[in-house]
Amino acid sequence: MADTPALRDPHRFVREHTALMPPPLVPEVPLHLAVETVALWRQTEEALGEMGLPPPFWAFAWAGGQALARYCLDHPETVRGKHVLDFAAGSGVTGIAALKAGARSVDASELDPFAIAAIEANAAANHVTLTTRLDDVAGRDDGWDVVLAGDVFYEAELALRIGDWLAGLHRRGATVLIGDPGRAFLPRGELKEVARYTVPVERELEDREVRFAKVWRFT
Repeated sequence: MADTPALRDPHRFVREHTALMPPPLVPEVPLHLAVETVALWRQTEEALGEMGLPPPFWAFAWAGGQALARYCLDHPETVRGKHVLDFAAGSGVTGIAALKAGARSVDASELDPFAIAAIEANAAANHVTLTTRLDDVAGRDDGWDVVLAGDVFYEAELALRIGDWLAGLHRRGATVLIGDPGRAFLPRGELKEVARYTVPVERELEDREVRFAKVWRFT
């Protein structure tokens, strides 16, 4: 895919390559998602890679994020009135769910400007307002009351860094919730399961049609 105005304009790119659809586990949070999974992934991976950007993780409702979003909606007391971080937010489904559950404010962090555009589009579609942060916030502490991390333990080195940071936030008093569908590098020994969900997923992405996602918190 050659460089186009849409690629240079993340908001336009999101509008032109997605459709507003309800994720299976949280249908009350419609998102701009990929219609043709493999086609979007292959086309944008090559084009965005040439621009130094990651593949379009933001265009899919990953199981860990859906599980966290469902947990927030089912247990609104967890986030009600709180300042929340949706870390590595992807589509923003978790942060949007937190706002719908009564969070006072949400920061949604991502490293990809296209993800930021998707989060902003998804927030607008759900009639909520959040703060997007195009920044690596791992290692920082901006006083969040609740930190939500969905599906972030898929690489060993990254998992160590994120796990240590999240544990530190927990020790200083933040509520840290992790949504995970069984990724290899989740630090299970430090965590307690608080919920589990059956999440329909894209076979093209997960090589299966269902993921069993759990929500964890530090012990």
